[in-house]
Amino acid sequence: MDWRDIKVSEKGNFFIYNDEILFNKEYDAVLKFHNPGIAPVKDESGWYHIDINGVEVYKERYDRTFGFYFNRASVIDESLWFHINEKGERLYSENYAWTGNYQENICSVRDLNNQYFHIDLDGNSIYDSKYKFVGDFKDGYACVKQLNGFYKHIDKNGNFLNSKEFLDLGVFHKCYATAKDTRGWFHVDKEGNELYCERYNMVEPFYNGFAVVDTLINTKQIINEMGVVVLDI
Repeated sequence: MDWRDIKVSEKGNFFIYNDEILFNKEYDAVLKFHNPGIAPVKDESGWYHIDINGVEVYKERYDRTFGFYFNRASVIDESLWFHINEKGERLYSENYAWTGNYQENICSVRDLNNQYFHIDLDGNSIYDSKYKFVGDFKDGYACVKQLNGFYKHIDKNGNFLNSKEFLDLGVFHKCYATAKDTRGWFHVDKEGNELYCERYNMVEPFYNGFAVVDTLINTKQIINEMGVVVLDI
């Protein structure tokens, strides 16, 4: 049985395989299976993980468990967050106010002082800085909100990608990112340079060379990577 073929029921309380209830069991709640074939479940004993045979991976129970990413899962124990491996072993001694999911071998966390940063697979911070918020890494870069309130992009060493700061910022998608300044939303390249002069109420990432935008007069358009309007929706 391939874990990729196991589905979650519509009510989210049991698993389905070949259109039949799996393990002949209903739970209080379940989340979908992730590599290497482990899923979070909740029953009267609490939250834990099971394998594709429905067998618990470990004996511990948690306030909440989440899916495995890069063979690591976030769990909550008495309101404290940390990561475990697929054997149920704790990966590091630190406790956090929140932990994300590992992306590109790096994970965003919030410490008990409500400051954000990123940790590596061993739970070590990858840089010394602390931020108001950090996002997941995508294609080698992440967005961070500095203590001064402005957003920047960082690389996997914690270095700023460029000198530009923004009121808000999105991750890079096909070389371009969404950004916001005092005039509105637009798109920037990896040097932080605007692709065009226009500003919008909302911009989506470029999809095969085109992006949907909401104008400042609340109309919707499609623009190309040079900012030229190709269609009014």
